[in-house]
Amino acid sequence: MDEAITAGRPPEPDWSTVTAEELLAYRDAENRFRSSSAARAVTGEPEPHVDICRQELALPGRTLPVRAHRPLPGDTDGPLPLVLHVHGGGFVGTAAQSDWVNSHLAARLPAVVVSVDHRLLDRATPLSAAVDDGWDALRHVARWDVDPTRTAVFGESCGALICALAAIRAAGAGVRLRAQVLVNPVVDVTGGMLDHASATRHADSPTLDARQLRLLQRLAVPPGTDPRPLSPLFADDLGGLAPALVVVPTEDPLADQGRRYAERLHAAGTPARLAEYPGAGHAFLSMPGIARQAQPARAEILRFLRACFAPPAGRGAAG
Repeated sequence: MDEAITAGRPPEPDWSTVTAEELLAYRDAENRFRSSSAARAVTGEPEPHVDICRQELALPGRTLPVRAHRPLPGDTDGPLPLVLHVHGGGFVGTAAQSDWVNSHLAARLPAVVVSVDHRLLDRATPLSAAVDDGWDALRHVARWDVDPTRTAVFGESCGALICALAAIRAAGAGVRLRAQVLVNPVVDVTGGMLDHASATRHADSPTLDARQLRLLQRLAVPPGTDPRPLSPLFADDLGGLAPALVVVPTEDPLADQGRRYAERLHAAGTPARLAEYPGAGHAFLSMPGIARQAQPARAEILRFLRACFAPPAGRGAAG
C-alpha cells in the first residue's frame, strides 16, 4: 500500500488464511486508528460548524451506535432533511472514518446526517445482520425531529450495498425515499463477484484487492445461503426506487459492479446517474487527504441531494 495510507496503521493479516481471532484483533486496531486524530491526515478534517455526537439506537433485541452530524443551533430553521449514511469496510470500518464528508453535507445541505455503526461481518455475523441494521436504523431515525418526507440513503462500498437494499425494501414497504447515493458499491456477493472485468484488472488495488473481496464474500454469505437476495444487482424488480447517484472510481475492482447496477436501474425506469472519477481508487471518498477526486465527488453528491430535496417545480418550500 501507499505509505500515506499505511502510516500508523496495524499490519494487515494474510486475508486468505486469516483466523477469526486475527480478524477481530486487526479490526479493533484498525478502527482505533480510523477514529484517531492521526487518521485525519488521510480521512480529512470535519466541518467545524457541525455538532458530531455518538448516540445509541434502541432497536429490537439490540442497541446500535450511530454518529449524528447536525448543523449548529441557530444555523437552520425548521425540521431538516435526513441522510442515513453507512460507512464502507464490511468486516472492518467505523462511522468516524466518514466524518469529513458527512459533516460537510450536514452543514451545506443542510441536513441531519446519521452514520450507522452496523454489525461488522465475521464468522458469527453474516451480511444479513448488517442489512437489518441499516433498515432498522433508517426507520428509527426517521422518527427523530427531522423532515421524514425528505430522506435519503448514502453508502460507501459494503455500506452502499446496505443502502441499495434499504432502498429496495423501502419501495416494497411504501416508504418514500428522495434519493440514494451509492459510492464504489458492492452489489454482487454471489460466487461470481470476482468475474467482473474490473475485478481482474484491478485485483491488486492498494485499497481493495481480490483477497479481501474473497474474504468479504465468504463472511457475507454463509454456506447454504442464497446470495442473490443480498445482491442488489440480481434483484427481480428495480423499478420505482428512489433516484440514484452511482459514484464509480475507475481504478476499483468494483467499478463494473457499479456500472452494471446503474444500467439495471436505468433499464427498470429508476432515474440513475453514473458518475465516474478517472484515476480514483476504491474508498477514495473517505481519503480526501490523499485522493484529489474526493473534493469534486463530495460536491457532486451535495448537488444531487440538494436537487432531490428541493420542492417540486411550482411548489414553495412549504408545499
